[in-house]
Amino acid sequence: MTDKIYLVGFMAAGKSTVARALAQRLGWRAEDVDELIEARERRPVADIFQKQGESHFRAVEREILKLLLPLRHVVVATGGGTFMDPENRAAINLDGISVWLDVPFEELLTRIPQDGRRPLAADRPAMERLFLMRLAAYSAARVRVDAAARPEEVAERIIECVS
Repeated sequence: MTDKIYLVGFMAAGKSTVARALAQRLGWRAEDVDELIEARERRPVADIFQKQGESHFRAVEREILKLLLPLRHVVVATGGGTFMDPENRAAINLDGISVWLDVPFEELLTRIPQDGRRPLAADRPAMERLFLMRLAAYSAARVRVDAAARPEEVAERIIECVS
């Protein structure tokens, strides 16, 4: 079995929640790329996107990912776009097992709060285009798991797939 699991997938796929559940089951720690970015930048992701743009956010995201590389026995919840970057994807697939939390678009819509924290969620047609565009990258994950279930069930499915 691997000593590191990266969860990839679209926003609201459950990466952060499943990472915590999976880490607890494995006795590992969970790390969340977006939370680490927010802590480093001292503001929410939506604010970073709005004030400094996506390119700044992605640069910080790459730096955070590099800091996580030496860690072992960890489940990493990546951001929805982390796996889109070919450099990130290669690093992730070399460092551990990437697991795509696959959730149908219609299901994702029901999970996304309309509170402004998800800047990309405000425009449904744009979000659907983004979702479709990201599927090819997500399919490069080593494991694909149907994640339209409770986080504990998804964690169990992942353990079955990577054991």
